[in-house]
This record gives sequence, structure tokens and C-alpha cells, in this order.
Amino acid sequence: MDQFTINLLFVGASFALYIGIAIWARAGSTSEFYAAGRGVHPVTNGMATAADWMSAASFLSMAGLIAFTGYDNSAFLMGWTGGYVLLALLLAPYLRKFGKFTVSEFIGDRFYSPTARLVAVLCLIIASIPYVIGQMTGVGVAFGRFLEVDTTTGLLIGAVIVFAYAVFGGMKGVTYTQVAQYVVLILAYTIPAIFISLQLTGNPIPALGLFGSTADGTPLLTTLDQIVTDLGFNQYTAHNGDTLNMVLFTLSLMIGTAGLPHVIMRFFTVPKVSDARWSAGWALVFIALLYLTAPAVGAMARLNITQQFWPEGTAAQAVSIEQIENDPEYDWMATWQQTGMLGWEDKNGDGRIQYYNDKSPDMQERATAEGWTGNELTNFNNDILVLANPEIANLPGWVIGLIAAGGLAAALSTAAGLLLAISSAVSHDLMKGQLTPNISEKGELMAARVAMAVSIAVATWLGLNPPGFAAQTVALAFGLAAASIFPVLMMGIFSKVNNKGAVAGMLAGLIVTLVYIFLHKGWFFIPDTNSYTDAAPLFIGIKSTSFGAVGALINFAVAFTVSSMTKPIPREIEELVESVRIPRGAGTAVDGH
Repeated sequence: MDQFTINLLFVGASFALYIGIAIWARAGSTSEFYAAGRGVHPVTNGMATAADWMSAASFLSMAGLIAFTGYDNSAFLMGWTGGYVLLALLLAPYLRKFGKFTVSEFIGDRFYSPTARLVAVLCLIIASIPYVIGQMTGVGVAFGRFLEVDTTTGLLIGAVIVFAYAVFGGMKGVTYTQVAQYVVLILAYTIPAIFISLQLTGNPIPALGLFGSTADGTPLLTTLDQIVTDLGFNQYTAHNGDTLNMVLFTLSLMIGTAGLPHVIMRFFTVPKVSDARWSAGWALVFIALLYLTAPAVGAMARLNITQQFWPEGTAAQAVSIEQIENDPEYDWMATWQQTGMLGWEDKNGDGRIQYYNDKSPDMQERATAEGWTGNELTNFNNDILVLANPEIANLPGWVIGLIAAGGLAAALSTAAGLLLAISSAVSHDLMKGQLTPNISEKGELMAARVAMAVSIAVATWLGLNPPGFAAQTVALAFGLAAASIFPVLMMGIFSKVNNKGAVAGMLAGLIVTLVYIFLHKGWFFIPDTNSYTDAAPLFIGIKSTSFGAVGALINFAVAFTVSSMTKPIPREIEELVESVRIPRGAGTAVDGH
């Protein structure tokens, strides 16, 4: 059986499972569409939350970013994991106790203001759009490779699948579909990693294999450090970047995580406040299975790739074009070249492909002596590393088919959660809460489905021209959530900030951060409209992906300043805040609409 057929079997079987679950769990009411009827078990919810959380950025892109940068990109791991702890401890139980369907509804009621609710909807949609773009980019990459079509066609196929199970199933369908997707993605991520760890270190646990030794007894990380530095790259295990940006970026990811509406919504689906806490605990366990494996995947893949380009060691000759074209171990290169995400060029015409850092002064002497005219691995998209990893390591065909299904599961599960958050904001917060308060439940359910269909169409269109790799695009979403939503949720639970302060803070954090991102990434992400780049940032060297933490500080400062200059919150709102924060009656949460 050829690889294409194997891929089709794995992907087709997983999609049949997802759509079957969506039909079985079809939402029949707004309560089921928005919050799965508040009847989801904590373990089930923890698994669904993990799938919702571990997006294309986690599954596809994160290991690639770590692989080609090393220690400095461990900020992705630290920020996303730390942020989830913040969410679990500081926000999730209190928001569940409040008993509403959406984040915007909480903000509107807590700050006794339709305007606050409307601004929260705006913040939610703007923060979610870059996140959805990242997921749709991942969908296009995965489909493009494993169905052997271009990424545009792959993205369109993925959009149809999301439409099929998210529009009809709502939160109820999405929850149980995400449980299945978690099982698929975690098996797809860990099984290849186990194979590769056994190949390189003899240890079946990748996280331990990362600190193990290769066949010659040398520690794996020592071997990797030696190889990459021999080729002019930075030492893999050293901190080579800007400490300020690393700290701010980690902080942006942490507080952005705790402000992401599609993750917070998952805690509205459980019966009790205590279940929200247990859900968070289980989700952390399920997330840790992938996050403890990702650094090993990145390091081992970087070692495998480098050794393939220098099969006899970095002091010898590079791989020949003849070997790339005829050796089955290099078939993956031709396959990925067809997608446009991998490219090489024999610039000096010597029949070999030299992969090295041509910007390193230390390599110039050797390059001149050897007659090299530049790095000849001209394109290696970070998003392909995890998907290509089993092929690079020459693993069995069924493992490659499994990782195809896993990559799609990761992207589709998060895309569905995000689209549900957006549609809920439009139908429940905008229409039901603002424009048409007397709309029937049937009408609201239809509005939610229409809003989701429109969201899918917009996300697909934007996904065709993403502003960066999946994880980089997603990092922008975290920055926007950090600057706009997280501060207002924290102030809503733990302070007496009034409605005017909340609105002013949200707008200030959102606008400043959005403008900063546009100045560096292009206005509305349109290419060549940027005034600065992340290599030469506008403000004290802070990159656009790290600016969310600064935006959050601006939000807090503006909110507290405006609130101190205006009327204090009403007594009944003060009592409401205290009743949510102080854990009396923490058994059954308030149920409401």
C-alpha cells in the first residue's frame, strides 16, 4: 500500500469519527450550543480543553521554532504552560461561579455596562482573528502535504470539515469531537517521538532521551551543540537572544493564555465550580504529555536534519544532489519540495548542497576556501518539521499517516473552539445582548450558526496570506488578549474598578498593541505596509510579539486612573464581586443566560 493511500485511510477515518460525533451530539438549544448543557465531566472537559488548547501552533510549529533556534524559543513552552496555571488558579473557578455563557457577558454584567460588553466583544474578535489565521495556516500545511494538493486547496478542504461539525454541533458537538481529537493528536505526536528517541538514544521516553546519550556515548545535546556551532549557528542550549524580549514575550504568552476566550469558555461547560478546578488540573496533565515531548522532538529533528545534509560529519563533504535524488532516505525532500515549503539550490554548481550559516563571520574563511557561495538550503518552513519528522527519520508508513491525522486534529480542534467563541460573541453578546434582546432561542441558535459560517469564511480567506509561521501568528493573538481581555477579567474579580475605567483600559490596551503590531507586521497584515520590523523594532527593542505585556500594563494603568477619577461602583456590584470571589457556596454554581 502506498503512502498516499495510508494517509487517506488515517485522515478519512479520523474525519468520519469527528463528523459522526458531531451528528450524535448535535446542539438542540442555546445552552447546548454555548455551554454543552453544563453537563460535561471534569476529565472529559480536561481532555477537550487540552485539545482546544494544543493548536496547530503547539502541534506543528512550536517544535520547529525550538529546533531552529534552541533554548531561546523555550519561551513558548514556559509562557503557554505558565499561563494555563494562571488561568486555572485566578480566573476559571470564579468565572464559572458567575454562571454566564461568555466572557463578554461576564464583563458586561460585572461592569454594569452594555458598552463594556460591546468593547469586550470587539476585543475578543480582534484577538481571535490572528489565532484562527494560525490554525487555518496549519490546516493548509497538513492537507497540502498529506493529500498531495497545494496549501490553498488543503485550507479549503479543512474549512469544509470545520463547518460540518462546528456549525451543527456547537459546544456540545465540539466538546466530544475534541476528546477524540486529543486522543488522535497525542498518539500522533508521541509515537514518532518514541521511535526517534529510541533510534538516537535508546530511551523510549523522549523527554529523558533529550538528556541521554547517542550511540557513541556523547550526550545528545552536546553532539547537537557541536554540530550547529561547527556550521556557524548559535549554540543550541545557550541563551543568545535579547533577555528583555524573552521576558516580555513569556509574560505576554502567560497572561494572553489566561485571557483567551475560547479556552475560558470550556470552564462554563461543567456542572459545578469545583469541577472547573478539576477540569483545569486534568487539562494540565493532558497538556504536559505533549509539552514535555516538544523540546525533544525539536532537538532530535534538528540533529537528524543536520546529519542528513552532512552525512559524513561537518568536516567532510556535504550531501550530493545525486544522493538526494536517488537515496530513499531523502525522498522526504522531494515530497516537501512540491508543497513549496522546502527548497534548495546548488548555487556554486559543485553538485552538493551546503547547509550552513552564511551570515556567520566565522564561516566566511571556510566558505571562501571551499568555494561555497551561500547557504544552499534556501527554504525550510518551521511549520513542516513535526509533519516531516517521521519521514526524515525513515519511520514506517503508518506512523506518517498517524501524524497526518494528528496535525489536522490539532488545527481543527482549536479552530472550532475559536470559531465558537466568535459566533457566541456575535449571537449572544451582540445580537441577544445589544441589538435584538427579544430574539427567540431558535432565532439565536440560527444567528450563532450563521455567525460561525461567516467566521469560517473570513478565517479561510485570511489564512491564505498569514503574517508569519503558525506559532508566530498565534503569538500576536496572545499579545492582543494579554493587552485587552486579561486585565479586565482580573480587575473584574479582584478590584473595584468601575465601568468607565474598564472600558478605557480595554480600548487603550487594545489600540496601542494593535497599532504596534500593524507598524511591524503591516496594516491589517497587508505585506509591505509596515514601517518597522521585529529585527529593528520601534520602542526600546521590543518586538511586536512581545508587546502584549506592555499593552497589559497600559490597560491596568488607564483603568485604575480613570476609575479613581470617576464614580465608584454601586453597592450591589461590590456585593456581586465579593460573592464571586469569596468561596462560600462553592458547590453548585449559578446557572444563567
